[in-house]
Amino acid sequence: MHGMSRQPPPPRAPGGPQRNESRPGGPAGPGDQGWRSPIALALFGVLVVGFLLELLLSGSGKTQTITYSDFLDKVKAGQVTKVDIGEGSTSSRITVKAKDATGKEKTYVTTGPSKLPDDDIKLLRSKNIVETHHSQSGSAWGPILTLGLPILLLVGFWFWMSRRAQGQMAGLMSIGRSRAKVYTTEKPKTTFADVAGYTGVKREINEVVDFLKQPNKFREIGARIPKGVLLVGPPGTGKTLIARAVAGEAGVPFMSITGSDFMEMFVGVGAARVRDLFQTARKQAPCIIFVDEIDSIGRKRGAGLGGGHDEREQTLNQMLAEMDGFETTEGIVMMAATNRPDILDPALLRPGRFDRQVVVPLPDLEERLPILKVHCRDKKIAEDVDLAVVARGTPGMSGADLANLVNEAALFAVRRGAHEIHMEDFEAARDRILMGQRRESTVLSEAEKEHTAYHEGGHAVLAYVLPHADPVHKVTILPTGMALGATQQLPAEERHMYSEEYIEDMLCVMMGGRCAERVVFGELSTGAADDLQRSTEMARRMVREWGMSERVGPMAWGQQGAVFLGEDLMHTRDYSDDTARVVDEEVERILRAQEDRAMEKLQQHRTGLDAVAKALRDAETIDGAMVRRLVDEAFGKPVHGDPDAALPDATQFLETPDRA
Repeated sequence: MHGMSRQPPPPRAPGGPQRNESRPGGPAGPGDQGWRSPIALALFGVLVVGFLLELLLSGSGKTQTITYSDFLDKVKAGQVTKVDIGEGSTSSRITVKAKDATGKEKTYVTTGPSKLPDDDIKLLRSKNIVETHHSQSGSAWGPILTLGLPILLLVGFWFWMSRRAQGQMAGLMSIGRSRAKVYTTEKPKTTFADVAGYTGVKREINEVVDFLKQPNKFREIGARIPKGVLLVGPPGTGKTLIARAVAGEAGVPFMSITGSDFMEMFVGVGAARVRDLFQTARKQAPCIIFVDEIDSIGRKRGAGLGGGHDEREQTLNQMLAEMDGFETTEGIVMMAATNRPDILDPALLRPGRFDRQVVVPLPDLEERLPILKVHCRDKKIAEDVDLAVVARGTPGMSGADLANLVNEAALFAVRRGAHEIHMEDFEAARDRILMGQRRESTVLSEAEKEHTAYHEGGHAVLAYVLPHADPVHKVTILPTGMALGATQQLPAEERHMYSEEYIEDMLCVMMGGRCAERVVFGELSTGAADDLQRSTEMARRMVREWGMSERVGPMAWGQQGAVFLGEDLMHTRDYSDDTARVVDEEVERILRAQEDRAMEKLQQHRTGLDAVAKALRDAETIDGAMVRRLVDEAFGKPVHGDPDAALPDATQFLETPDRA
C-alpha cells in the first residue's frame, strides 16, 4: 500500500514497547476475611444488642421534656396526677403524669435538684398528687459500654492482626508453588473443530493426544512419542488456540502456565515453581504441560549482562533438568509456544526435550476461508457477502487479524444501523485495517488535492502497466491514517518467494508518486517521504541479504541481532569500508534505475495519468477496474491482453488541460 505522506515522518524512539509485568500476589489467606470473621461478627452483635437495650431502658417512649418551673406551674394548676421522683447524687429525674386542656393524660420528663425542697414537697402533697420516691440508678449497660467497648476493640484489633499475619505467612510460604492452571476433560470447550485449517499441525498435535489416550498402541511397535512439542509461528496465528484445543481434546489433565509466571522478585522462586510444577505433573501423569511464551525464560544462557547467576538462567537450568534429567518424566508431554525460536537456548531444543518443532505459519488462501467461516458462525451475515472474495483480499493476515476483520465489519454494520453484515461492511473494515481510519477533520485545499491526485495516480498507473506488479484494488485521495491519500494493491495469487523482477516493479511503483509530481508539476514535495524510506530499505536488502547485485556478488549480511542477546554488544561490521561504499553505490544505482524507469513509463502514459488524476479529483475514490479502463482508453488499446478487444467509454475523464 502506497500513500502520500502528510509530512516527513518523525524520528522513531529507540526500542520497542515496554511490557509491564506486575508481580502477582500470593494466594488469599484466612486473614483476608478481616472483620467478617465469626468472632468479629459476634462482638459487633453484642454491641448492637446493648445499644438497643439502652434505648429501651432509657424510656425513650412518647414523652415530652419540660423545665422544672413548667413542672411546678402544672402542679399549681392542678394538672399533675402522679409524680415519680428518681433521686440521684447530683440531680433527680422526675417523671410526671399530667392532663392537658382536653383531659388527655400525657407523660412529661424533667430534671430537678438532687433533693426536692420542702416547699415543693408540701405543694405536691397539698394537691393530693401521688408521689413515689426511689434512688436513681443508671442502666447496667452504661459502665459496660464505657469500660468494655475499648477492651473489645483492642481484642478485636489484636485478633485481626494475628489473622492477617497468618495469611501473609501462608502466602509467603506458598510463593514457590506452581501457578499452573489445571484443566480437565470438561473444560475448556475448545476442540480441533474450532481450529480451522492447519491440517498438518493438528495431525502432529493429535498424535500426542492419541499417545496419552492410548499409549499401548505406540509401545507395541516400540515407538516413543516426543517429550516436547514447540509451536513456532508469527503472533496471532493461533498457537495458544491450538493448545486450548489440545486441552479440550485430551482425556488427560492439561496444565497451562505462562513463562512470566515463573519469575518473581525473590531469588530461587522460578526454580522452585518449576520443581513444584513437575511434581504436580508426576502425580497426575499422564498429562500435558503447556508453557506459553517460553522465550521469556528460555533465552540463551550466558548472554546479556545478567551472568551465570541470573534468576532467569537458574529457572531455565531447573526446567532442563526436569525435562530430561536424572529423574524420568514418563507420561508427561511438554508443549510450548513462541514467536522467537531464534533466541531459545540450544539445550532446550535438543532431542529428549523439545525434539519436535511445529511451525504455525500465516494462513494461505485455502486456510483463510475456513477461518473466516469459523469467526462468522455467531454473526448475522447478509446474502451478498462472499467470504471467498474476502479471503482472497486479505493476504498476509493471521487468524487474529481475520477475527478482528469480522468484528470491525460487524461494528461498521452497527454504525450504519443495519441488522446484518453486508459486503460493504467487510470492504470498509479491510480499508480501516490496511489503510487506517478516515480523517474527516482534515480538509485539503485545491492545490493539495491536485498534488495528491497525481501522486496517487502515479502509483496506480505504474501498478497497472508494469507486468510483475500487484494489481490495483483501490485508490483514494481522502486523508486516511497518517497519509493524505492511499493506493491499495492486492496480489492476484499467494506468493511464497519473490523474484527480482517482482521486487524491481515494486520499487518502480513506490517511485510512482514522486515521479508523477516531477512529470506534472516539475517540482517535488514531502509526500514521498514514506515511499523513499521503504524503497531504500528494500533496495538495501536486495544488495546485502538477497545477492541481487552483480558488483557485490553472492554474499549476504543480515540484520544485526538484538543487544539483549549479548551477541552484538561488541558487534563490529563484518565487511570493510570499501564494501560498504560498494553497497551504498549499488543501492543508489538500483533506486535511480527504477526512478528513471518510472519517469519513462509515466511520460509514455501521461494521458492515462491525467485521466486517473481527474477521476480522483471528481470521485475521490476509484477502484482498480476504473484505473484499468482509464489507462487503456487513454493508451488507445489494452496495455495488457488482446489489442483488438473493445474498450469501454471513459472519455469523460480524458478532458484535461495539457500540462507542460
